[in-house]
Amino acid sequence: MAEPTIEAGPVALRRSPLEHLEGRMRAAAVPGARGVMLAERPFVTMVNLRVGPGSDAADRIERTLGTRLPRRCGDTTSSGPHTVVWLGPDEWLVLSRAEGAALTAELRTALGPDRGSAVDVSANRTTLELSGPSSRQVLEKGCPLDLHPRAFGPGRAVSTTVGPVAVLLWQVDEVPTYRLLPRSSFADYLARWLIDAMGEFRGPQVP
Repeated sequence: MAEPTIEAGPVALRRSPLEHLEGRMRAAAVPGARGVMLAERPFVTMVNLRVGPGSDAADRIERTLGTRLPRRCGDTTSSGPHTVVWLGPDEWLVLSRAEGAALTAELRTALGPDRGSAVDVSANRTTLELSGPSSRQVLEKGCPLDLHPRAFGPGRAVSTTVGPVAVLLWQVDEVPTYRLLPRSSFADYLARWLIDAMGEFRGPQVP
């Protein structure tokens, strides 16, 4: 029988910003009709992309990613392992399941000699996933956005604050499921804030 492969180098050494709170987040989960759950999705590849919209370089980037670059604030596009989030008129964040160095190299190749940049910023943020029927109510305790489905729905992603923490907030589906991307250094505070905000839903549950 072959020996199991053991990861070596930086991948083996990396630690999630919230691994010490994994048990507390799991214990804070509320089942049932008023349910809400919180978990970390660590080590998501994130590449900050700058390129002129509509340029030849942008066209090459879109072919590389297999999806167009969003053109409006709040928009996202997806294809395969990649989701692209609009950050500004010439700036996007690529979220991906692909390996960070390889994806960054592909995007830099697509840029070619044209103006622009592709920078792996995966270590800069982590991802918290808040999901369940009561997740919107939890966020509304500290987020200034109108999160009602008439104003904010699946596929929307914007920069905002939750409590005092700046985040990129992305609604993934209609459950609703939200992904919050804070700076890694603020992730502990945000996770504890969300756990506290979930507290009121731990009463008697309706089956």
